[in-house]
Amino acid sequence: MFAEERRRKIVELLNEEDSKGVNELCNYFEVSPSTIRRDLQVLEKEGLVKRTHGGAVPLEDGMRFEPSFIEKEKEFPQEKKAIGRKAAELVNNGETIILDAGTTTIQLAKALKDHKELTIITNATNIALELAQEEHQIILIGGTLKKTTLATVGPVSEMNLNTFYVDKVFLGANGIHPKAGITTPDLVEANTKRTMIERAESVIVLADNSKFGEISFVSISDLSKVDTIITNKGEGKSLVDQIKKEVKVIFA
Repeated sequence: MFAEERRRKIVELLNEEDSKGVNELCNYFEVSPSTIRRDLQVLEKEGLVKRTHGGAVPLEDGMRFEPSFIEKEKEFPQEKKAIGRKAAELVNNGETIILDAGTTTIQLAKALKDHKELTIITNATNIALELAQEEHQIILIGGTLKKTTLATVGPVSEMNLNTFYVDKVFLGANGIHPKAGITTPDLVEANTKRTMIERAESVIVLADNSKFGEISFVSISDLSKVDTIITNKGEGKSLVDQIKKEVKVIFA
């Protein structure tokens, strides 16, 4: 197990059981105490846990690890629909694109039904199902299923993504910040998203206005690797103006 995966699992265990001792975690992951202590140091620095004598506990406000697809779907539904429709205007007939999993990217999928001869690569099981009756070619990349968000992620996903070159990738994000760039709560999913970026000629991030100024746990990319951000108008004009210095911002 990679260190990033282990640390995420540590936080999940703490959120489920309130506390864990170093020895318990050593036995669970079959690693040394020094490895676990190093993990806890990293997680505490990131604001995910609080270390105690002999172990760790979750923060009272949690890390608010990534909410489920159903929870996120209820947030800003009209804004996400508008963003999806605006993003569809950037897709040309005959293109090959990657659609990342997410509650905004699925709105883009719904807006692509009148397009012709698209090849759509996705890690989202619900996006594949949404488009299953359309004439587009749909490629599911496979991988480890995140049941809460319906995304497939991990080494298998990345290996399969590395066989493709695409015109555009449409990414979801949990945070967009002038200095921190594009971020997400999930260590493993961040790696999958980075691979998507590497395989695309053009990188387009879809995110409602609430994501601006937020910094999540893991960096996906700095803003220099993003070509366009599509969002809705809202508060935080000064922040958007900062981001617009590096990235084209389109308002839905």
